[in-house]
Amino acid sequence: MTATTFIATRKSPLALKQTELVRAYLAEKLPDGSYESLELSTKVDERLNWSLEKRGGIGLFTKELEYALIEGRAELAIHSAKDMPTTLPKELAIAGYLPRARVNDVLVHRKDSPNPQTIASSSPRRRIQVGLLYPEAKWTTIRGNVDTRLRKIAAGECEASLLARAGLDRLDIAAFDGLEFVELAVEQVVPAPGQAAIAVQCRTEDLAKYKDLFCADTKLAVTLEKAFLKRLGSGCQIPVGAYYKKGVFRIYHQEVGHRTFEITLTALDQVEPELDLVMEQLTIT
Repeated sequence: MTATTFIATRKSPLALKQTELVRAYLAEKLPDGSYESLELSTKVDERLNWSLEKRGGIGLFTKELEYALIEGRAELAIHSAKDMPTTLPKELAIAGYLPRARVNDVLVHRKDSPNPQTIASSSPRRRIQVGLLYPEAKWTTIRGNVDTRLRKIAAGECEASLLARAGLDRLDIAAFDGLEFVELAVEQVVPAPGQAAIAVQCRTEDLAKYKDLFCADTKLAVTLEKAFLKRLGSGCQIPVGAYYKKGVFRIYHQEVGHRTFEITLTALDQVEPELDLVMEQLTIT
């Protein structure tokens, strides 16, 4: 009899959808396996009055799931790669990533506010880059899952907010009554490192079980983006964007603005040498 593989996940609709995608992927690649979700609440889920900006984003969405792995309650944990810290506990590793979804940010605004004056976001990366597009806008925050945020915008708590295209697509949300969806080009707003990638985490001792199982291209890209973030000593509450695709590495940092580098990656051992060359061309204190 095949042992059941328990997969730790947050309880939000988006997290559950991402876990469903991983379960389907595993069922296709390892059809003899049996997979079951272990739904957990994180401190962020339980404390909707928390300011993510003030508390910092590193590990806020991942710790409880990682404890489930370390304690043996789950064999895998599913995360949005952008939420993961750049350094993991020694007991844990990234088994891999699903093929990446669309990475763009989407400005969602009320149809009666095509040039929004109040935009809700707790992300410094989004605030600074989108602020270049809407310099007159004032910034505020709203909390909640994707559907809750859309309802709050429609109800007038703010005129606009920013959501990830990948999350909207995974939840099959293409429209919402009274709202307009404007996709922002990566040239205008560079995504967060790891944005739109679903990370599958496991115990280090189990890493060999998942060798070559997941998407190699996504692993290369996210490894580069996260390594760049680590070089800066930054977490997801620092205004840094980094995105690699097909030989082009785009970054945003408030000290150097938007920059583009040509990098050809074919193996993980190229990441650090290529980053050395990038950092030599940047002056970041």
